[in-house]
Amino acid sequence: MNENTRRASGLLSGRVAMITGASSGIGAAAARLFAAEGAAVVLMARRGTQLKDLAIQIEAEGGRALAVPGDVARSEDVRHVVNAAVEAYGHLDVAFNNAGWGTAGTDLHETEDAVFDQVMDVNVRGVWNCLRHQVPAMLAHGFGSIVNTASTAGVVATGAGAPYVAAKHAVIGMTKAAAAEYGERGIRVNSLVVGCTRTELIEGAIAEHPHLEQAFVARQIQKRMADPDEVAQAALWLASPRASFVMGAALAVDGGLTAV
Repeated sequence: MNENTRRASGLLSGRVAMITGASSGIGAAAARLFAAEGAAVVLMARRGTQLKDLAIQIEAEGGRALAVPGDVARSEDVRHVVNAAVEAYGHLDVAFNNAGWGTAGTDLHETEDAVFDQVMDVNVRGVWNCLRHQVPAMLAHGFGSIVNTASTAGVVATGAGAPYVAAKHAVIGMTKAAAAEYGERGIRVNSLVVGCTRTELIEGAIAEHPHLEQAFVARQIQKRMADPDEVAQAALWLASPRASFVMGAALAVDGGLTAV
């Protein structure tokens, strides 16, 4: 079997998709969209209550969803979610590694070690853990498509804290390395270069530093932030067979921020 084998209607019909950071924002939007496009979605996030509520909502709307709480920074948690996906649905062939965390407004020399460590654990180690456990499951199935959430901070220093900029550069580099290593074995790995999006993380930063909203919007050609659904649509395309010749890409979904 390969990625382009004909399936029923829906871009992800017949697929099993693991989504991290799925309890809110881009992850939750992707969970709903992937399920609507025919995938059985396996949802991972630390906030178990929100995760289970989302799974119930998806199933009430006719989709298939499994909520498995966990922390992407913990290898055993990720292994457990991948195993749960295979046990429940027989295979894993799509992953959207979306979990992330960052801070803004702190100068490099004033950033605490604990902040640096947490940013690296969630954004870098989290993607590393996901790839380590998702790839074997996909190799066993014969193909797969993985999308990692990076950021404009992974391409340019956009005013985000230095640890976050470093972490998202690492995500793009890890994506390219994995694509080069596994592309010939049927696994596509790509990343999204995401611009300012109205997620809980961004809204929290704005609440703490109100001036950030104007700064975020000013950098966009369209003079607005993205809606999580807009980013989810890009993730869907990259994950689907319609992007079958796309490997190692860093697809900008950033309102033109990195174009100027």
